[in-house]
Amino acid sequence: MTQSLFELEQKTDFIRRHIGPGEEDLRALLAVVGAESLDDLIEQTVPAAIRRPGPLGIGASMTEVEALAKLKGYAAQNKVAKSYIGMGYHDTHVPHVILRNVLENPGWYTAYTPYQPELAQGRLEALLNFQQLTLDLTGMDLASASLLDEATAAAEAMALAKRMAKSKSNLFFVADDVHPQVIDVVKERAVHFGFDVAVGPAAQACAEEVFGALFQYPTTTGEVKDLRVLIAAVQAQKGLACVSADLLSLLLLKSPGELGADVVLGSAQRFGVPMGYGGPHAAFFATRDAYKRSMPGRIIGVSKDARGKAALRMAMQTREQHIRREKANSNICTAQVLLANMASFYAVYHGPVGLKTIASRVHRLTTILALGLKAKGVALKHASWFDTLTVLTTGKSELIAKAEGLGINLRADLDGAVGVSLSETTTRGDVAELFELFLGTGHGLDIEALDQAAQAHHAIPQDLLRTDAVLTHEVFNKYHSETEMLRYIHRLEAKDLALNYAMISLGSCTMKLNATAEMIPVTWPEFGKLHPFAPLAQAKGYQLLLADLENWLVKVTGYDAVCMQPNSGAQGEYAGLLAIKKYHESRGEGHRDICLIPASAHGTNPASAQMAGLRVIVTACDKSGNVDLDDLRAKAAEAGDQLSCLMVTYPSTHGVYEETIKEVCDIVHQHGGQVYLDGANMNAQVGLTAPGFIGADVSHLNLHKTFAIPHGGGGPGMGPIGVKKHLAPFVAGHAVVKTDKESRNNGAVSAAPFGSASILPISWMYIAMLGDEGLKKSTQVAILNANYLAKKLGESFPVLYSGRNGRVAHECILDIRPLKEASGISEMDVAKRLMDYGFHAPTMSFPVAGTLMVEPTESESKRELDRFVEAMTSIRAEIAKVQDGQWSLTDNPLVHAPHTQDDVMDAEWSRGYSRAEAVFPSEAVRAAKLWPSVNRIDDVYGDRNLFCSCIPTEDYAK
Repeated sequence: MTQSLFELEQKTDFIRRHIGPGEEDLRALLAVVGAESLDDLIEQTVPAAIRRPGPLGIGASMTEVEALAKLKGYAAQNKVAKSYIGMGYHDTHVPHVILRNVLENPGWYTAYTPYQPELAQGRLEALLNFQQLTLDLTGMDLASASLLDEATAAAEAMALAKRMAKSKSNLFFVADDVHPQVIDVVKERAVHFGFDVAVGPAAQACAEEVFGALFQYPTTTGEVKDLRVLIAAVQAQKGLACVSADLLSLLLLKSPGELGADVVLGSAQRFGVPMGYGGPHAAFFATRDAYKRSMPGRIIGVSKDARGKAALRMAMQTREQHIRREKANSNICTAQVLLANMASFYAVYHGPVGLKTIASRVHRLTTILALGLKAKGVALKHASWFDTLTVLTTGKSELIAKAEGLGINLRADLDGAVGVSLSETTTRGDVAELFELFLGTGHGLDIEALDQAAQAHHAIPQDLLRTDAVLTHEVFNKYHSETEMLRYIHRLEAKDLALNYAMISLGSCTMKLNATAEMIPVTWPEFGKLHPFAPLAQAKGYQLLLADLENWLVKVTGYDAVCMQPNSGAQGEYAGLLAIKKYHESRGEGHRDICLIPASAHGTNPASAQMAGLRVIVTACDKSGNVDLDDLRAKAAEAGDQLSCLMVTYPSTHGVYEETIKEVCDIVHQHGGQVYLDGANMNAQVGLTAPGFIGADVSHLNLHKTFAIPHGGGGPGMGPIGVKKHLAPFVAGHAVVKTDKESRNNGAVSAAPFGSASILPISWMYIAMLGDEGLKKSTQVAILNANYLAKKLGESFPVLYSGRNGRVAHECILDIRPLKEASGISEMDVAKRLMDYGFHAPTMSFPVAGTLMVEPTESESKRELDRFVEAMTSIRAEIAKVQDGQWSLTDNPLVHAPHTQDDVMDAEWSRGYSRAEAVFPSEAVRAAKLWPSVNRIDDVYGDRNLFCSCIPTEDYAK
């Protein structure tokens, strides 16, 4: 045997597991594209001037076993205490049927945002359930399908209030009993919108002239207030009243809608989603029907398909950033779909009776605790409560220390008091333990006796008790056994296409492998059960993980520092622009407010710039799709000392390594501006080049693209930013958790200090298991796979843009426009027909209308690439039949796609093509068919007849 011991140890085994093509396939792929090796291909493709010398410096790859063992060691250094901190984060029981079959199931976590709804009816139904849950509990007219977190949802509510209020005021009022992290994010957002913010006692809202106000219900310290007078006072001034509510409490409390609120928001975390040291969690957002055109985020609506059958889709997409750009309601791109679906399944599983029982138990135990403490002379701040008590004390420091010694965390940021928030996981034994903490042993209190007293005690004012029925729709009342719930989850999953079925070649989305080993740590309790505001000493494992990630990402990006707070790519853009803005202000150049953005940019760029208070000026692209240097020079010169920055994507959104990118950066710097390099296409940079090496000053990194966090059907994501040294003091800080970084006193952009921390182990595992060699090779193979598809598909569909030597980067754009002109078949028809071949369509009409952008990633094998080539080539042959008249433009399998089982079962078949041609267009499909559950959906009907809540189950079958 000639193999060395090192080879037998398989230290680099994960690299071949992650990268789709084996060595034999790599040779075949290289032969097709005309390159001798991967290095040769890179020399032909990536400009020499930006190629980085030497390895990344991360080190050798670890095996799956080694990486998991090291991360388990980190996790063991986290101290999981019983958390009574509250402040919008509560421990919860994740039902095991949801844990195993949703959170840990690639059929749910590897799907993409449902832009192709015919293959996404399952998660769309779960999201519609989430909207119905939100509507019922908030008492509002219209709900969205989730936002990023409670704090950013509050900031979105402020923006909606400004858009819709008839008040001419520029003042937004925030009650001082709103959660402090929410106040922090709202104040930071308001600064850059140019709004004034007043924070004070809630009653002060009656005396202020405002365009909107934000109240907490119940308050951050636990009081259950009647908000009706305050809401009416704000509305009397022609402002909008926004309420941040606790979702579980609304099973017992009057809905904010009934109190008169205009906007209701909050976190759905305690509906079966772990705290996870801050996230990810789904925020809910609901408002009046009159404000629907100004709502942020995604909304799921009911439409109909080509057969008249009820079908779901994302409604009113013309509000979104990818269409309206700087005029969009929000820069939101990624939501929190996976977590919203978990919360909706939690509500379906427990039903209204089960949820009310949980809420009643939490409230009863809180009342027992309150009555016991009061009986022994302990003073409480409030006479009303749902689940939170503010306990007054003169020995706060000693009490906090005693509690931590017992493995208990109390809220510690209140003057002369501690907070105690109970949760679904709290037991009578826990209450007994809390009595001993506050009173010592021998206190003589009896839980059963206190329970009798609690049943007669009214801790919630009688006129604030909920009296209306909620969650009456049948979906919340029929799946309460685990057998039924399991089958319901599976039925929905079976309607959707995810990476566990086929390649998803969405350009600019990087749908690569989310390896099982990467996902395993996400559900470790050492990571999942930590409160984001737990003492830093209890989160040493997280601090080690964060330090590793920050160090690795610095090496990958060529920057000097990383901020991990932004919890989506769009949030990262926003945070990076704020760092630039604050940098200019620190130098006495706050007047720099012009942001240059190429015409090809993703819609989040101008939307984020607008949110940061910058003026957007679009620069032209030349006929090759590159930044037009002459136009850039002219507009940079014209902006002069008002130039703030340029936002540019590299490789470009056209899928090309632009040769002039360093010159682009130089032009902006010559005029005193900063360069924001969008990290959306980092999968074509890692190990080969880097934003910092190219000359950029700041970038966000889509960890849910390049670094293997799954897309979850439309979230979660993470968008940390890398910055050069001069920008490091200006990244986000946090009002509650103070680190030792120089940015610690800056305003926050997300609710939690480290964003969606519980999914960071995924990216840690990804980098650790690939190491220097695997990270670089992943990028090389991503480029190889894209050039292979460009070569093979270019014979049938023109590749719109290419760079040096006719190469593309990690994605390519197929131009459908000539075919549409010649045949009448559109890019939409091609996208829908791909479903019949078992594929999700590439990105449609972005960045160029009438095109398809294809990104295969490094994880797809040659076999899967060839299956896709076969499908696209076959579709091209079908288009030819329309062109030459064999099929009419109105009767062919493309315009009728996708085809369903209902089509096949029609008693009469009068179409000009066979049933077999409709549903089994290739041998691969015959072997494994994923049936679309609906026919092509009518988007126009859905928007003209907007309906965004649950429909009767039988309507789905009609």
